[in-house]
Amino acid sequence: MKKIRAFSIGLLILVIMTLAGCSNEGETAGGSEDDSNTLVLAQAADIPSIDPQNSLSTTGDRVHRNMFSRLFMWDNELALQEDLVDTYKQIDEETWEFTLKEATFHNGEVVTAEDVKFSLERVMTDETLKEYPYFKQLKEVNVKDERTVEIITDGPMPTILNLLAKSGSDILPKAYFEEVGIEGFQEKPIGSGPYQFEDWIRDDRVTLVPFEDYYGDKPKWDKVEVRAIPESSTRVGELLTGGVDVATDIPPNEWERVKSESGVDLVNGETTRVSLLMVRTTEGYVTSDPKVREAIDLAIDQQAIVDSVLQGTGVPVRTRVPEGVFGTNPDLTNTRVYDVERAKELLTEAGHPDGIDITFTSSRGRYPLDSEVAQLIVSMLSEAGINAELKLLESSAFLDEYNSKSNEELIMIGLADGLLDASYSLVHYTEERAAGQTDYKNEEVEELFNAAGQNLDEEERKEQYQLIQEIVAEERPHIFLYQNAVNYGVSENITFTPRLDEAIRFDDLTKK
Repeated sequence: MKKIRAFSIGLLILVIMTLAGCSNEGETAGGSEDDSNTLVLAQAADIPSIDPQNSLSTTGDRVHRNMFSRLFMWDNELALQEDLVDTYKQIDEETWEFTLKEATFHNGEVVTAEDVKFSLERVMTDETLKEYPYFKQLKEVNVKDERTVEIITDGPMPTILNLLAKSGSDILPKAYFEEVGIEGFQEKPIGSGPYQFEDWIRDDRVTLVPFEDYYGDKPKWDKVEVRAIPESSTRVGELLTGGVDVATDIPPNEWERVKSESGVDLVNGETTRVSLLMVRTTEGYVTSDPKVREAIDLAIDQQAIVDSVLQGTGVPVRTRVPEGVFGTNPDLTNTRVYDVERAKELLTEAGHPDGIDITFTSSRGRYPLDSEVAQLIVSMLSEAGINAELKLLESSAFLDEYNSKSNEELIMIGLADGLLDASYSLVHYTEERAAGQTDYKNEEVEELFNAAGQNLDEEERKEQYQLIQEIVAEERPHIFLYQNAVNYGVSENITFTPRLDEAIRFDDLTKK
């Protein structure tokens, strides 16, 4: 029977990869036209919102960081640099003072300290915004003069400068926002970044044009289009025929198609994104039982997923904090706990000798080969007596289910780290952040997380975060799969270097 089961999973892997490899052939690569100064970027999903404080998405951030300014920014070496800030100083452990550069918004209004106060107070007080959980430690924002702002934190905050560089800290025009309201702002968003909004056709493309009065270097492109093309074969086809200059998230089954064509290159990079299963610990769900959650984890062979479907582009992990991020636990990287027989024993111990039925939600096309990975997981679970009904949803429907927290036992998602600090990832295990989604609660985790958030002793803070990861790995409100790599298709006419944070600043892309 063991041989039969092994054969069935192996056969499924072969079928999945054969189907995934079927794609249109015969296109001729074109790249960007020499006489065009338009940059076209293709992503696997549309931006979820034009509101930069209510997006919390890599696809959205690639647009927002080019439209809006933040006080700080990460450069291409991921070193923190001033953006809208001219000078700054720390007054005491809880107080910082920032002086702004001379800058204007896209509507011609001057950027002032009042705009900074308005923007930060919005994201640190409005609980409906997706970025809100990351800004709660900001206590006060005070205007000292037109270009000077003071920020006071609730206790020492070792990550404040990182926070002021991440998504959600985008500076909005107070007067304009209050005049038109959120609906008017979404129709015509105004920022102070190098590119300004022209149009957004939902599920199709966002179009931006240069802002000639930008306070930094003059924008390089006459127009930038960010297109949403969920189907990977279509995205690659557009790249090969010159319809796009850069295509993100090229899955392994499309690599040879890109490599075999002249005029385009396959560019590989690392990411902070971890693919995982969010698990309902909510009372009334079968997955509220720790033994059931452990059985699910033990039934999944993460290494087989990486080796077969992903063709080696990933690392099995048991943590949400990946390599490259402060506070990661190296003992939980490149490891797994696969044991099907023990998974069956755990189900029996939990009172389910005949197995269990659960619902498993996954996106289709939002992440590279996500539906293929999900199908393989379903097969693996079945070997342990776990019957998972798979719901495959297109990107927008998937986000609706995820954001409304209406998923059932399992939902698979890929989450990146926008702060490059473990606090960003581990907030998921606080009671407030987990409410309605995993409903996970652990007093020790809560205490460790809160203490680390105010701990200026870097080594001790790292140990606190590593301990949280060990607890979570055993209690499994998330069951971790792998840390993702990323692959871009790039026209040979474009110079492009991938970043660990998956950010793309349009003016970092240049014509050869």
